[in-house]
Amino acid sequence: MNVADLLVDGFGRVREVVHQAVEGLTAEQLAARPGPDANPIGWLVWHLARVQDDHVADVAGADQLWTAKDWREKFALPFPAGDIGYGHSSADVAKVRPPSPDLLTGYYDAVHEHTVSWVAGLDEAALDRVVDEAWNPPVTLGVRLVSVLSDDLQHAGQAAYVRGLLLG
Repeated sequence: MNVADLLVDGFGRVREVVHQAVEGLTAEQLAARPGPDANPIGWLVWHLARVQDDHVADVAGADQLWTAKDWREKFALPFPAGDIGYGHSSADVAKVRPPSPDLLTGYYDAVHEHTVSWVAGLDEAALDRVVDEAWNPPVTLGVRLVSVLSDDLQHAGQAAYVRGLLLG
């Protein structure tokens, strides 16, 4: 297995959990919060897709699908175009109310396809490229991609957990 295969497999695992977490749910279930300020499935999946779209587009030198492919209009959220959900208040989280699982998986699948088509061309040497000098030490491409995978898997797992709470 090479680096590209490993990354494609990792992002494929995120996709599997995303689909399992939202499959067959209603809009009400996607917006249900297991506690007053807890994150619902709809917000968790939207957020993880936004993070992946934002971060991968940045390191790939590409446009985010959120704005380039009209996903922002389809979701019709009251946030700035660059918003990825980081730092959202409880009130902001409540504004993310996808009408169906299909909208969430449609956006996530588009982001996933863009991600895997790009990472499939990477080799080991590419992972050492510095992509963010604002940190000490500077962040390399490899570290950034692992960070995205880690964040996505955590949020996908949270969405699966909330699904379990909802459906018993």
